[in-house]
Amino acid sequence: MSLTEHKITVDSLEWFYRESAPIGRSDLLPVVLLHGLVSQSYSWRNIMPALAQQGTRAIAPDWIGYGFSAKPEKRDFAYTPDTFITALAGFIKALELERFSLVVQGFLGSVGLQYALRHPEQIANIAILNTPISTTAKLPWKIKQMGLPLAGEMITQDPLLVDRTLEGGSRYRIEDQDLDVYRQPFLKASATGRSLLASIRNLQLDSAMTEIASGFQQWQQPILIQWGMIDPWLPIDIAEKFVNSVPNTELIKLNNVGHYPQEHYHKTILEDLLPFVRRTND
Repeated sequence: MSLTEHKITVDSLEWFYRESAPIGRSDLLPVVLLHGLVSQSYSWRNIMPALAQQGTRAIAPDWIGYGFSAKPEKRDFAYTPDTFITALAGFIKALELERFSLVVQGFLGSVGLQYALRHPEQIANIAILNTPISTTAKLPWKIKQMGLPLAGEMITQDPLLVDRTLEGGSRYRIEDQDLDVYRQPFLKASATGRSLLASIRNLQLDSAMTEIASGFQQWQQPILIQWGMIDPWLPIDIAEKFVNSVPNTELIKLNNVGHYPQEHYHKTILEDLLPFVRRTND
């Protein structure tokens, strides 16, 4: 019951992704897990084996520009939501995923939700962990400053931004061996910082939130929201506002949990996530 690492080239872009193959034969639909800003697919390392244990194939890519995926220059990849969505569509098609559960977290997780709205026939259900989902959601200063003129160029080249952002957002210490994995892309190439800079500057959060807030009001498939209550960047009222306007949505509040719930509280998350994704074949 282990995580395997893979690479696949789609439309000249190399994707790195982690996968947990289901234990035994299963008719359950696969799950695609998408990470947030500054993070990578490694954040799902404690969630994916448990999905596989119940017979669910789990796939978590590093977004283009992040982790160990390709880091094209902005002239070749615009780092806008539309560009990420087009790239993700190619990745999903290359893996021949016709229908799946979607799990998203964080800033960039919102891009996964935009993908779902544009490809609803592929989505069996959605789990949302601390992701901007309301027009009141704003980019926090800790991340916003990474996109500032001049200062942003310097900040995004400092590998320690990983420690400060992941630990600041989660409000808990992360083990050194885990931080080593998160830092590694920043230590290997300056392109990692440039990709982060470009995606922060081109996140188009206001228009993305408008699309999400209006689009999901007509959504039919089940949605599970698991929300860390001590997130310093996305308060609970963002989730509550979404739940009040979107049908077939359940909100679970996670006490003493911050912006990256999967980092420290995977066992709590799995209690509700495992049975939720099993409902895909209803």
